[in-house]
Amino acid sequence: MKTLFLVRHAKSDWADEDLSDIDRPLNKRGYRDAHFMSSLMKEKKQLPDLIITSPAIRAITTALIFCRNFNFSYSDIVIDPNLYETNLQHYKEIISKIDNKYNSIMLFGHNPVISDIANSLTKTFIENIATCGIVGIRQAENCKEWKCFNDKVGELIFYDFPKNHVEKL
Repeated sequence: MKTLFLVRHAKSDWADEDLSDIDRPLNKRGYRDAHFMSSLMKEKKQLPDLIITSPAIRAITTALIFCRNFNFSYSDIVIDPNLYETNLQHYKEIISKIDNKYNSIMLFGHNPVISDIANSLTKTFIENIATCGIVGIRQAENCKEWKCFNDKVGELIFYDFPKNHVEKL
């Protein structure tokens, strides 16, 4: 059974208008939310076998925070340029080419495409995945290869985001 965790990068900092979009860092809330959500995933034992991220600084930083809290090696992160300024088809191609030795992956990306891929893989409609929001999707037991993941409607196992936990932040 294959499980996909889609993570929208945490809240970015717009203070420096001269920075290019790809170079925007996280803001203070983004760091806090990434630490919180990754700790929550670890508590729930929802850990991936592989982490893939967009090359944007805000996405890489979010992925690094998750790696740190999961006790994963930073060198195990895969940076895929096709997850930045892209479309639904690129996401599907990336997912279909994942090595089948991995049963769960965590993919860090951007809206609107991250919401589009979540909606295309489930029957649930999520209008806008919140920053640092995480969508968990599981395929049927007969889906043993990542290439079949995109061809079937998966089960939404959860959608969680920082504002669901305001009392704990």
